[in-house]
Amino acid sequence: MLTYKSVNDNVVNYPKFNTKWLYFSSMMGKSLETQIKLARELISKNLVKIAFNPSSYLIKKKIKSVKTLLKMSSILVLNKEESLMLAKNIEGLRKLGPRIVVVTNQNKSIEAYDGRIKYKLKPHKIKVIERTGAGDAFASGFTAGIIRELGMEKSLKLGLKNSESVLRHYGAKNNLLRWRDVSK
Repeated sequence: MLTYKSVNDNVVNYPKFNTKWLYFSSMMGKSLETQIKLARELISKNLVKIAFNPSSYLIKKKIKSVKTLLKMSSILVLNKEESLMLAKNIEGLRKLGPRIVVVTNQNKSIEAYDGRIKYKLKPHKIKVIERTGAGDAFASGFTAGIIRELGMEKSLKLGLKNSESVLRHYGAKNNLLRWRDVSK
């Protein structure tokens, strides 16, 4: 489904999903409509939680759809530029629906807010080879930490570790960490 994106257009066997979480990124057209339909159906039955990582392109082109998904999301991860397209601050983002909001900002502090506590995490000073994929690596690492019930601080550190691993190499997927690499 991630390699052949048009496969997302007609997901019909969703009752057979054996997961408690879905990770939504930027899809367009019929795939986006399918994501919304899937989210509505599964969340109404209390079957899944949604982690959402929209792109600036999706926010600009499909703001109504993005806001619909935000209302259903448990986790929202985006970068500073994307966040400002939706709200003035992290509290405003949370008011749009997500239970947890995380905003990355390249080499500046990562901010997170769960409605009670604001968290900040400063990235390490590393040699950046390429930024492609770093946001996705962060979001997937953070979400994995939350799913594994590591708590906000450890999940933020896990996301940071995964993104910094990708930043040190060329390519969006090179050097993504495996659970065994980070659970030590």
